Amino acid sequence: MPPMIGTVLNVAGILIGGVAGLAWRKTLSSAHESYVKVALGAFTVFYGLRLTWISLNGSFPQILKQLLIAVLALMLGRMTGRLLRLQKMSNRLGRDARERVAAAQPADPRRLSEGFKTCAALFCAAPLAILGAVQDGLSGYYYPLVVKAVIEGLATRGFVALFGWGVMLAAVPVLAFQGTITLVCAQFLKPMLETRGLVDSVNVTGGLLVFCVALVILELKRIELADYLPSLAFAPLLAWAFR
Repeated sequence: MPPMIGTVLNVAGILIGGVAGLAWRKTLSSAHESYVKVALGAFTVFYGLRLTWISLNGSFPQILKQLLIAVLALMLGRMTGRLLRLQKMSNRLGRDARERVAAAQPADPRRLSEGFKTCAALFCAAPLAILGAVQDGLSGYYYPLVVKAVIEGLATRGFVALFGWGVMLAAVPVLAFQGTITLVCAQFLKPMLETRGLVDSVNVTGGLLVFCVALVILELKRIELADYLPSLAFAPLLAWAFR
């Protein structure tokens, strides 16, 4: 697939969700919401583990070594993320968004700009924004961003009722942010990692992180996903060091 297909689908999801919210004000029933959550979680589990599976290669001891490197990368990534307070920053953005939602008024002249700022911050700061864009750039694996597109499409549909059509403009910073990450990975990081045989290490780790996203979607376990993002940098470094 060409680069940025995942980001394009993400942008399309936001716009479709916004249009649907403007055209159809009726909210989803709790039964439909549960069905969507389970289906989305199952989709994420499958494509997360699939990415890890297809990235493992070699003999059984080599596969165990690759899994060990991925687990070690996750541990080091989490430690680094906690030092950098990545999850705390993500939580702060979430609290700010909830406060804006609670304060939203139909007659407020600033509600369009408030809706844009709220959704732009939420959509760009989501861990899947970075994780999905990196995977799309390195291997063309855009399925994590498909999950993000569905989540944000449903979110946009709800935000439109509060803030109006301005929330759809959040698609622009999403396109710029994720598209930049994807293109940098595709044009610069991918050739460098491929020549050293290190792309699979990133994909194995990324697949496990996508699986963790599914656990959060299904509300099976609370995982501080943002803190694990540095794992994507540790994975190739460890694979190169243990070669």
